Amino acid sequence: MLWKKGRQSDNVEDQRSLRTGGPRMKLSIGMVAVIMLIALALGENPLQLLALLTQGGGSNSLTTEVSPGQAPGNDESAQFVSAILADTEDTWTTIFPRLGKQYEEPKLVLFTDQVSSACGFTSSATGPFYCPGDRKVYLDLGFFQELGHLGAPGDFAQAYVIGHEVGHHVQNLLGISGKVHDLQSRSGSAQANALSVLLELQADCFAGVWAHHADKYRSMLEPGDVDEGLNAASTIGDDRLLRRAGRSISPESFTHGSSEQRTYWLRKGMESGDIASCDTFSVAAKK
Repeated sequence: MLWKKGRQSDNVEDQRSLRTGGPRMKLSIGMVAVIMLIALALGENPLQLLALLTQGGGSNSLTTEVSPGQAPGNDESAQFVSAILADTEDTWTTIFPRLGKQYEEPKLVLFTDQVSSACGFTSSATGPFYCPGDRKVYLDLGFFQELGHLGAPGDFAQAYVIGHEVGHHVQNLLGISGKVHDLQSRSGSAQANALSVLLELQADCFAGVWAHHADKYRSMLEPGDVDEGLNAASTIGDDRLLRRAGRSISPESFTHGSSEQRTYWLRKGMESGDIASCDTFSVAAKK
């Protein structure tokens, strides 16, 4: 990605100097499989448990730790995140007036190991997340290393993760997530989980809409970036994680959607650049 050509966002809060916790573990491929198996057996997101236990080791991702006292945001990792966040701001600020609304930019908090938000005290095991209570995206850069460990390295793969979380902010501003949560409260567990998956798939599509605009209007993407993003979406599909852990495919246990679903909706957003194309709920209702 040609991310250095763009501006930096003013909405990054770097809390990495507040890092707590001990040394980080390095795990073998076999240990990774066991961790995924345990997580799936407990009904948890395998990536979340993996992120909690292993956030060290080498990779091609843009990851740097900040020591206490270091000025926030002066390393390449923070600059990358800030540049991607800025580009999502430019995209959604352009799109929202067409919907008769004004885009409110979210804050993005960089943290290490654990963080306190309006959604509670959270560890890195949660992975990147968006908290609607304070309208902030939270990111431990160690998660990018885990993408590399799972076979999805690269800067656009990482940018896709940011775009996905910002997609949840867009859902919040448009009232989509609120309506879904209300419906979930009146639904059985199976339907509530299915609705959660559809919400995640829509966030994938919204990430694709951002990528479309970043490429069309600011020429940020390079050859291979699209494939890199689609590979990331496929790599973290629930069915692929289940298969990697040696488990049978169980759609009712999905948290974010299958590899095929995640790839489909990310691609749809990238190809159309139109938020209207991301109605995962209507498409699911027709099936």
